[in-house]
Amino acid sequence: MIYGYIRVSTDHQSVENQRFEIKKFCAINHLKVNMWIEETISSRTSLEERQLGQLLNQLRAGDILISTELSRLGRNLLQVMGILQNCLEKECQVWTIKEHYRLGADIQSKVLAFAFALSAEIERQLISQRTKESLLRLKAEGKHLGRPFGFRCAFSKLKKEKSRIIVLEKSKISKRKIAQMYHVSRNTISRFLKEER
Repeated sequence: MIYGYIRVSTDHQSVENQRFEIKKFCAINHLKVNMWIEETISSRTSLEERQLGQLLNQLRAGDILISTELSRLGRNLLQVMGILQNCLEKECQVWTIKEHYRLGADIQSKVLAFAFALSAEIERQLISQRTKESLLRLKAEGKHLGRPFGFRCAFSKLKKEKSRIIVLEKSKISKRKIAQMYHVSRNTISRFLKEER
């Protein structure tokens, strides 16, 4: 089967341009799209929530997936490579019109798939390395990493507003209302007032 895949990010974009390009390509190459998959969805949405994810599960050996360009398939190189790897393992072909890719079961595609897998692994390692370096730098600068300190963190924020909080309490403003004003819990306000008396 031949699938035509079209994706736009917003309702303001039209699927018609991509459909036109795929139809034109198929006419020139004497092909006929058996099924169209169209979706208006961000590529940031997980693959499982996209129609493309469902399509990848039903692809069979010999099927062809045609898209106008690789960026229609995924949000970044890693995701696109994962999709291509999935298709190559199932012996499906992925054709793109703008980049002129014909990825299938031939040796060139297998070499390309290996290159994709290697690139993905390198990219994952680089991301991990950059993250570790950033965390070490922040730690060296004395920045707190991880979750906020909790009550003590809120307590120091409230201490700066102590006189105003006491005036609010004396004005018969509820502790719940005061807590909402300072974006803390009612219990935090109660503990703060108890300790500050």
